[in-house]
Amino acid sequence: MTEHPILITGGTGKVGGRAVSQLRAKDVPVRVGSRSSDPRFDWTDRDTWDAALQGVKKVFIVPHDGELLTRPFVQRAKELGVERVVLLSGRGADIPGYAGEDSIAGKTHIDGEDAVRNCGLEWTIVRPAWFAQNFSEGFFRDAVIAGELRLPAGDGAASFVDAEDIAAVAVAALTEDTHVGKTYELSGPSALTIGEAAALISEATGRTVRYVSLTPEDFIAELIAEGWPKADAEDYADSVGPIRRDMDSHLSDGVQAALGRPPRSFAQFVADAAAAGAWRD
Repeated sequence: MTEHPILITGGTGKVGGRAVSQLRAKDVPVRVGSRSSDPRFDWTDRDTWDAALQGVKKVFIVPHDGELLTRPFVQRAKELGVERVVLLSGRGADIPGYAGEDSIAGKTHIDGEDAVRNCGLEWTIVRPAWFAQNFSEGFFRDAVIAGELRLPAGDGAASFVDAEDIAAVAVAALTEDTHVGKTYELSGPSALTIGEAAALISEATGRTVRYVSLTPEDFIAELIAEGWPKADAEDYADSVGPIRRDMDSHLSDGVQAALGRPPRSFAQFVADAAAAGAWRD
């Protein structure tokens, strides 16, 4: 077993934190990359990069949206002796029109994938669909607790994928040699509309959660009225756009291909999240 720790950037987040836990369960040395870790890692402070990368041979990159930092980070990692990188990208990075021209996340994923593919290191790219955990830990949670998901998703469906599966694929790519040079498209086993997802959460929790379909314009106006900056509100609306345009309903076989098992269902995620108290006030 390697004595070199594996660096997990975003090591306290939805996917990074789970990757840390799964690696530790395998007794693999891990270095958590976060602003609260020691050594400290901050994407926006390049002076923290070297200490986080010291003695590391493998890195899981959870990119930073906002600035195109994946490319310089990978270059520095290579200079310091890193041999393998696994990148958390996103669905649609290779599909024209999936993200808007001004999408921050879209630009981050497109440039990051190009940087990784051409860095000269061993690489694997993981492209998940929408995280199921967005309903329990992410930006949908407050709306679920309030009982109303107001989104510009129309009647479109998404093949929500469990973050545990995303982390498991990343861990496999970091610890096994059969995933080098591969891009894994990850999804759950079925596609659900936001209304269907809300109904499953309602059934599991006993609380009423309903979906209200808004136009993008009304959605943006509501967020601005709540105090959101206009650019952030527009970016949020744009991120939901692919669901509305039915670009997120297709299923992908990446979990099966990488792990040799089917992905966890949204119903399984909901049952586990409800049992853990994810939607308690």
